[in-house]
This record gives sequence, structure tokens and C-alpha cells, in this order.
Amino acid sequence: MVSEDTTREANANAVAAEGQPPKRVRADAQRSTDALLTAAAEVFATSGVDAPVRQITAKAGVGAGTLYRHFPQRADLIAAVLRHEIDACADTAPSLTARYEPAEALTKWLQRFAVFIATKRGLSAALHSGDPAYDSLPAYFEQRLMPILSALIDTAAKAGEIRSDVDADDVLIATRNLTLPAQEDSNGHTQRMIALLVDGMRYGATR
Repeated sequence: MVSEDTTREANANAVAAEGQPPKRVRADAQRSTDALLTAAAEVFATSGVDAPVRQITAKAGVGAGTLYRHFPQRADLIAAVLRHEIDACADTAPSLTARYEPAEALTKWLQRFAVFIATKRGLSAALHSGDPAYDSLPAYFEQRLMPILSALIDTAAKAGEIRSDVDADDVLIATRNLTLPAQEDSNGHTQRMIALLVDGMRYGATR
């Protein structure tokens, strides 16, 4: 006679076996999506948002059907690229704060933020087209990035590495103004200007 424990174990194994393939499918789908978004960001930066689909799929290593399955309209792809870039920028903050002193972490994060701004400027014509697919992006940007920038500034100020009256909105606007489009910044001008910006914040800091 089969014991109750054995039955429960068999049922659990069956459930696990049944659940395993969908997990693999989801992981594969996520990898395909990530590859598409990364490829699309690179293609948009060099060839514009009207670049042929085959250019994106070839770089991503997937078929056109995969692209259209995830992003039926080009606007869906552009909006997803922006969210992906926002997330990538936000996700660098913890590792930077763990590896560097506060002001240096702020500098490196702003330099990473400038890379995002360069990407965003390449998409500006599409983003101002009035397509509703882009309506939620400004709020997403604010929710994901502004708290991180504020925290980096606050940490550096409390450590006495930058002055205490630095405003996150001012830093954001200054960084945007210093950022050149990717195709125009071949010699690292933006990165150097951001380093100078943070050096300016050090003036008057008291430890």
C-alpha cells in the first residue's frame, strides 16, 4: 500500500515536472526580449527609430516574428527601449555606492545617466509624436531615477564630500544640458564635463 507521504512526494514531483518547462519558456522569452531591447537601443542610436526591423533582429539574433510577438507596433518597441534603459540606469546605483566613495559614486552614476540621456535624445522625434504609447514614460522616469539621484546627492552631502545645498533637479537639468548625442561625443566630452560638474559641488563642502 502506498503511504500518504509517498503520494504527497509523487504529487509534488509531478507538479514540479509540469511547472519546469513553462519556467524555461519564460526565461527564454525574457532573454529574447532583453536582446531585442539592447539591439534596438543600439540601432536607434546609430540609424534612428525608423531603422529596418531586420537590422534590429539581426543584431539581437532573433526572427522578425519574435519581435512582432513582443512589440506589435514600433511605438511599443520604442517605449520598451526607454523603460529598459531607465531600469538599466537605475540598477547601476547599488553597485556604485558599494564600490566608491559617495561623491565618486554620484559622478559615475551621472555619467551613466548621461548615456541614457544620449539614447533618449536619439528618440526625441518619436517621443514627441503624440503616440499614447509614450504617455506613461515621464512618470516612470521620475519614479525610477529621481529618488536615486536624490539619495546619491544626500549621501555625498552627509559625508561632507559635496556642499549641502545641491538640488537634485538642478543637477538633473545641468547633466541634461551637458550631454551630447552619442554620435557627437566621440572623445568623451560629456563624461569630462560631468566630472567637472561634481567637482564644482565639492566647493564649500564641510566634513
